[in-house]
Amino acid sequence: MDIRLYRDSDAKGVIDLWRADEPNPSSWNDPQGSLDRKLSFQPDLLFVAEEEGRLIGTTMAGYDGHRGWIYAVVVDPDHRRKGIASSLVREAEQALQKLGCLKVNLQVRAGNNAAVELYESLGYGVEARVSMGKTLGR
Repeated sequence: MDIRLYRDSDAKGVIDLWRADEPNPSSWNDPQGSLDRKLSFQPDLLFVAEEEGRLIGTTMAGYDGHRGWIYAVVVDPDHRRKGIASSLVREAEQALQKLGCLKVNLQVRAGNNAAVELYESLGYGVEARVSMGKTLGR
């Protein structure tokens, strides 16, 4: 298994992984639109896990100069529990740290206990915050 930066030839594999992970995405999380937006901003923070020429995982990160964020940690169900998600998160953390990032945030949907356990095993903790959002332009 290899963790590497995204290449243009990875588009279909990334979109397929994201669609399989969230078959009914919200309009702001449309896989093609999300990929297009990521490629237009900080594309060097989009990573894939590849095994024998097949994409089996993804993650992307962002940094605004104040906080880093990790998004879209997705591993093919047939390859879970093998350390792939951990490797993807660490790759994103290292890239953020190289940019000067001192703190990384991420969000987990309520009820996704497996994800919470993964992130806790990587040193993340639940913080006393209220997550709020607003959809723009729709």
